[in-house]
Amino acid sequence: MVYELHQDDPKKCTAARLRTFGLARKITSLKQIHPSSIVLNPTSQQRLTNADRDAVELHGLVALDCSWNRSDQVFSLNIPGQTRRLPQLLAGNPTNYSVSGKLSTAEAFAAALFITGFEPEARRVLSLFSWGETFLSLNEEPLQAYASSKPEELGEIEASFF
Repeated sequence: MVYELHQDDPKKCTAARLRTFGLARKITSLKQIHPSSIVLNPTSQQRLTNADRDAVELHGLVALDCSWNRSDQVFSLNIPGQTRRLPQLLAGNPTNYSVSGKLSTAEAFAAALFITGFEPEARRVLSLFSWGETFLSLNEEPLQAYASSKPEELGEIEASFF
């Protein structure tokens, strides 16, 4: 699911492309987020781990599609659901190429799916973008390590890559 704030160039909006291809459903209110949904939030204190798989499968994965320039305002809102931040990864998109943590909505979805054990779905998301394989190649080792690590080891593994 994606909550779009329409703060970016609509032609570059990865969330809109995911919706067009039926890979994400637009939500129009934060109240539509189930309390047990996993909400991607880069300011969360908790990292997303493979232990979040059941919550993703049962209650969904939510991204807030906003401009990085306004993200502080957006992510400080009282957002329902279980907020999680992704472990560090490098952006593969042309706007923020190789910038740590500054992922597009599609990259964030794909990373979350990969880490929680939905690798084919993650690859499907990235297949819609010419830079999708770039994201995977930049992050192949960390993604594999994050997906296979024990939740309590994730911080140490993240530090070994970044």
